[in-house]
Amino acid sequence: MIAEALFCLAQNVYFEARSQPLIEQVAVAQVVLNRVSSSAYPDTVCGVVYHNKYPNQLHKCQFSWWCDGLSDVPRSPAAWLQANQIASLVLSPGFPDLVDGATHYHANYVSPNWASTLVSVATIGTHKFYR
Repeated sequence: MIAEALFCLAQNVYFEARSQPLIEQVAVAQVVLNRVSSSAYPDTVCGVVYHNKYPNQLHKCQFSWWCDGLSDVPRSPAAWLQANQIASLVLSPGFPDLVDGATHYHANYVSPNWASTLVSVATIGTHKFYR
């Protein structure tokens, strides 16, 4: 079960934030764990990462990479290794929540309609985080 959670979390870090600084990648991983802790989302890391309220529709998943129609095979060994290291670190007991309970985020160049319904808790690099 731990290996599965590590893999799913590493996938999300890799595909959502691999080109971002380390702290941003950590923050993205923490959003997944905050969702696992929330009753509004599935209660496992993989359940959260692969959550899709609109099956078989492109671009309707919680995390855009999961249903964008592109390959989900990591192509950069170095970035994949780092994503796994970050996932392992964030899954460690007692690791601090750098995003203050955030369950949502978006890149700063978009303005999703849901952002105004949540409380902004942090801006880290090019991502804004909300709960």
